[in-house]
Amino acid sequence: MFFVPFNSRDIRHKSVFGSTAAGETLWLSVCMPRDMGCTAVYLVSGEDGQDKNYIKLDWKSTDGSTEWWSVNYAFPDSGLYFYHFEYDTPWGRGKIFLHSSGMGYFSDSGDEWQQTVYSPDFKTPEEFAGGVMYQIFPDRFYNSGKKKNNVPKDRIYHNSPKELPEWHENKTYRRWNADFYGGDLKGIEEKLPYLEKLGVTCIYLNPIFESHSNHRYDTADYMKIDPLLGGEDDFKSLCAQAGKMGIKILLDGVFSHTGDDSVYFNRYGRYDTVGAYNSESSPYYGWYKFRKWNDDYDSWWGVKTLPETNEDNESFSEFITGENGVIEKWMKSGAYGFRLDVADELPDSFIEKIRNAVKRINPEGLLLGEVWEDASNKISYGGRRKYFSGRELDSVMNYPFRTAIINFMLGGTAEDFMEAIVTICENYPPQALRCLMNHLGTHDTERIFSILGDLDGEGRDREHQVNAKLTEERKAIAERRLKAAVMLQYTLPGVPSIYYGDEILTEGLKDPFNRTFFDWEKERGDVWRELEFLGGLRKTHTCLKDGKFIPVSAMLGCVAYERSNDADRLLVIANKNDHAITYYLPKRWHNSECLTGQSMTDCSVDIPGETAVILGN
Repeated sequence: MFFVPFNSRDIRHKSVFGSTAAGETLWLSVCMPRDMGCTAVYLVSGEDGQDKNYIKLDWKSTDGSTEWWSVNYAFPDSGLYFYHFEYDTPWGRGKIFLHSSGMGYFSDSGDEWQQTVYSPDFKTPEEFAGGVMYQIFPDRFYNSGKKKNNVPKDRIYHNSPKELPEWHENKTYRRWNADFYGGDLKGIEEKLPYLEKLGVTCIYLNPIFESHSNHRYDTADYMKIDPLLGGEDDFKSLCAQAGKMGIKILLDGVFSHTGDDSVYFNRYGRYDTVGAYNSESSPYYGWYKFRKWNDDYDSWWGVKTLPETNEDNESFSEFITGENGVIEKWMKSGAYGFRLDVADELPDSFIEKIRNAVKRINPEGLLLGEVWEDASNKISYGGRRKYFSGRELDSVMNYPFRTAIINFMLGGTAEDFMEAIVTICENYPPQALRCLMNHLGTHDTERIFSILGDLDGEGRDREHQVNAKLTEERKAIAERRLKAAVMLQYTLPGVPSIYYGDEILTEGLKDPFNRTFFDWEKERGDVWRELEFLGGLRKTHTCLKDGKFIPVSAMLGCVAYERSNDADRLLVIANKNDHAITYYLPKRWHNSECLTGQSMTDCSVDIPGETAVILGN
């Protein structure tokens, strides 16, 4: 066991856990062995990429063989800071760097502690926090049967919702993902009572603007609803009816690229506009990044059908974020906000403009970003991102939590799970933390039910994925694991998000098998009922909205944590072992109530294998 001179997660060393507001004073304290003869200790801190400042600590007290050096310090401006400590002894200068789990060690080099500093006026939407999200891939949810007008004649349709999505690439029209089932906005509106019963408070829609693929990430016209989904009046009606049930509609903002088959690029001449591909004199020419007009241009990940936009172009930026622009039009039509596709591929200045546009229309509007890593220290396009400065995103999709839950349920350690959760809690501002989109699956991932049945798409081509199904034995295991996983998902900091169909145990590996049509004939089982229960729990327990996350234990395949605020508290315990355990409760949880029905005594609770429980008192 090594000596720990500083631990950023210990209130004796750092008075504020995690991030702080610019100008907020916190107390930092370093513990040193007395026999080192320390004569001075310094906080060595600087904003990311800037010169370091040396701040001298004061000697405060001695405790037998150790002594404490402390300083009150405020990080001056919003941004990302890194720090370590240095100290003087009769033998020269020494240093203290981060070892792991917030703890420091004596070393000449190493990692530094991160301090996220946000603007004091950073606020996130109050009504979103504490709710439940539901993600819908619009073409695959429900078809109202309403007649559609002006649908392009080159659409390819399935005869039955039970057919698999087209997976033979050589059978598609011009582009991959060109087959449609006809799910529409009216269909979503018809199913609002179903979503209300699940406790859903926000529906996140994959793109709904006119496009020529079923995923609609190849935008053809930002100002029109895709005709196969309905019309603008259908969107307004959906927002209005959802609003009556306390459900908000979040749109997918795809602004890093458009489709080549679009009003703006018009590569195939479908539209009567002069697109950037048609002429260098096009009003849209500057929206794109041509190396040589007209067939040599930057495209998203090299996909020629997705030409990249130039977000720094004033005309494009104004079109998206300006008066009567895309953001304003759809928010005034009823949208709650936007989820930004590939946010790490958008310039900070552009994200700021989008935020300003969202908040201009609705100060409580939501702006989420797609970021797969720790968003607090993400580096992309040659620079450190500033998502959480208070001037950009409200929050992000929470892939780190998803990874932690899946790894834990599939054999990872309790210690690694807890470390992943605490790291995000330490790095993210509390405003962003409470609005994290906590998902177990999305349109970009394999179905969570398949994953928890030990089935994934890695190393399998589509020929093998199409026949990859769980056995009845693996289904039973996957269902048990999923019930535990969603209990973690719903009780960790953030907002849980259900990917349509996961609640009825939909199987599927990679695109397009993770995007099958919702099976409305399938029986709602135990997972659905558990999600209904958890949705209700989030309505009645405010600690799941903004309560502290307090680790209790993490060892031997079992994790336990509290969610707590002044109003109430919950204890969550998850046993990922394949055998039952008896968990002996901390004294403050004696005589509590098991809300999930497991057997318990005054001081312990029995937890079956691969199961989680929730206690309240």
